[in-house]
Order: sequence, then C-alpha cells, then structure tokens
Amino acid sequence: MIGRDTLARDLDRARQRTLALTDFDDAELHRQYNPLMSPLVWDLAHIGQQEELWLLRDGDPHRPGMLPANIEGLYDAFVHSRASRVDLPLLSPAQSRAYCNSVRAAALDILDTLPERDDDAEVAFRFGLVISHENQHDETMLQALNLRSGAPILAQRNALPDGRPGLAGTSVLVAGGAFVLGVDGRDEPLSLDNERPAHLVDVPAFRIGRVPVTNSEWREFVDGGGYVQQRWWSPRGWEHRVQAGLSAPEFWNREGTRTRFGHVEAIPGDEPVQHVSFFEAEAYAAWAGARLPTEIEWEKAAAWDPGAGTRRRYPWGSDEPSGRLANLSGTALRPAPVGAYPAGASAYGAEQMLGDVWEWTTSPLRPWPGFTPMIYQRYSEPFFDGDYKVLRGGSWAVAADTLRPSFRNWDHPIRRQIFSGVRLVWDV
Repeated sequence: MIGRDTLARDLDRARQRTLALTDFDDAELHRQYNPLMSPLVWDLAHIGQQEELWLLRDGDPHRPGMLPANIEGLYDAFVHSRASRVDLPLLSPAQSRAYCNSVRAAALDILDTLPERDDDAEVAFRFGLVISHENQHDETMLQALNLRSGAPILAQRNALPDGRPGLAGTSVLVAGGAFVLGVDGRDEPLSLDNERPAHLVDVPAFRIGRVPVTNSEWREFVDGGGYVQQRWWSPRGWEHRVQAGLSAPEFWNREGTRTRFGHVEAIPGDEPVQHVSFFEAEAYAAWAGARLPTEIEWEKAAAWDPGAGTRRRYPWGSDEPSGRLANLSGTALRPAPVGAYPAGASAYGAEQMLGDVWEWTTSPLRPWPGFTPMIYQRYSEPFFDGDYKVLRGGSWAVAADTLRPSFRNWDHPIRRQIFSGVRLVWDV
C-alpha cells in the first residue's frame, strides 16, 4: 500500500502547483483565453469538487456536499463544455480557494485514519485518483496559459541540462517477441483502469527513434513543402489541414520565431517539436519514410527489459524520476534538448520517453482485455472507440508523481494546444 506520508506529500505538491498557476487577480482568472479551454477559476473549484466527491462522499454524487447542488452542477465536465464555462455563474476565486481549503482539511483528517482502516488499498487508490486528477488539471491550465494573449505572466525558467549532438534522426532496434503490456494493481496500486490488467502481447521487431523529432527536423518538413503536398497526408488529415490553414506547428511565427507563454523567441533547433496534431505527425512520418508507433510498440520500447525478461517501473529502472533522468513537473515551461538525459534511457536505448512531449501513436483508445472500470467509471469508458488517438510518455508539464510508462492519454487528432510531439518508427 502507498504510505500516508507519500500521499500527503503528493497532495501538497499538486496543491502548491495549482495555487501557483492561479495566483492572479480575479479578472485574469475569469478570462477565457480560448474556447478550447476553461477559465482558470473553473478548474480551481472543479479540482476541489472532485476531491470532495471521491474522498469525502465516497464517490456518491447524490450524497450532500459542501456546495449547493445547483452550484456543484456547474463543475460537471460532462454537462458543461469548456467553451460554455465562462458564462456560468461560477464561484469567485476567493470562494473557490476557501472551498478547496475546506475540502483539503477534511481530506487530510481522513488520511490521518488511513492505517487503521480495513480498506486501506481502496482509500489509498482514491487519494491517488485525486492527486492524478489535480495534476492533470494543472497541465490543462498550463495549456490555457500558453494560449493566453498579452504580456507574459509566467516567468521563464531555463534550468535544463544540455543536449547531445548527433542523436536526431537515429534509431534503436526493438527485437521481436512477447512482453508484458499494462500493469496490475499489486505492482502499480495507483494505476488507472485503462492501464490494467497486465497481459502478454507479441510484437514484431521494429526500430524506434532514439529521441523525439526535433524542431530542426520539422523545419526541413516545412521548408520542403510538407504542408502543401497532399501526398504525405491522409485524406482526413489533408481535409483538416486545408480547412484549418495549417502551415507549421502551433505557436510558430512566420519570421522563424515562436511564442511561448507570451515570450517571443528563436525556435531552438535541438528541442523536440511540440504543438503538432496527430494529422501533422502522421504526415511528417510519411514524409520522413517512417510511421508513427502503435501504443503497444511504444510501451515495449519504454518499459520492457529484454535481458531481465521483465518490465521496468520506469524506462531507466526503479529510481524515482528526478532532474537527472527526465524533464517533468512543469518547472521548465519547455522541452529539454534531445540527448539531455542519457541516464534516463530505456533498456533498448530510447531516450526521453517520459517527459518533454506527449508522443502521438496510431492507436485508438480501447480497453485492454479484462478491463474493469474503477470507482470513477466515467474516466475511461465514455471515450473508448471514440474519435481519439492515444498519446504516450507525458510532457514537461506532467507531474512526476502520476506518470508511468503504462499511462495512457488521449485526444482528438486535430488537437495542437496540448504539449504533443512525435517519435518515429520503422519496420524491419
């Protein structure tokens, strides 16, 4: 079981990050930067509402809570679209913070009793679910802040290691054979339902990029006419490219700069490209004479140790993520240069598979065989077989506390505001 001290630490880490991302005046928190995103004040109270639901009300939405039912209903993400939330009569920032504080105080009281409860594993999982949920909304708020117009309000932080030259475009071999896909609760007690259960899968041999595709490589695609040559695009991808007028990754400017959190800067050639859609990633892969990985291929390259015949907890082994191994937790506000984390390589030699950029795969979101919904049944099931593609590996904005090689993210193939990039695969 995950210990009480670890859960308390991770709850506090997530909350401190939430408060830092909402430490602005009331007018700023009520702004909607883009119809794709909620105003930050909605996310703030929604974080508290979900924490109350899962920790104080045992997941029962019919049990009375701290908020009146008509107010609580404003924070149901399945009822109110992101575009509509700016017009809702939301709690003020001060009310939202007070509500989150009250919920957290009560949650910590429950946590104090955790060792004495008979259902320790279930209670710990609920706390883990709340931590993961808050961390995911923190990343969503960073996406919103990156879409914000106006003078910067987040400070740039550049404390990242240097990269290593000569890695872009190189690949490593992943030999064919069976491996264990997914995880079980006994090994990863805080893993979510769509990551389970662990099961054996046979995968043919392939080569995978040692590092993600870089901005310099993507610039060659742009300069080589990749966005205006239909032959590289799927029919649906080309239709979207034309309708949306895509000509480069989101936030790239015509003069060879990019805008990041309000800062205009030169595009670093050795950083992984980010803010590209699945359709763009698919076209780039075709142009490069490669393809995108399936999520099963991605997970094998990230987690399997062929020498030991077992999964690694992280690509590099069992050590907890750190600044020596991966770029996570959002402090850098950017991807690290490729080759920055040689110690974080997987058993096959693939680097930066956790952190930096989410990596598109060709896989739709589907349940693994033997899937069982967790207590939050609407987390995965409503999205199975929808118009989504799975992304793997996390990004620089993902909290290290909640990321695993088995973690599955998904989004519509047109989305670009997410911190998404590309890793290529070649058949052998």
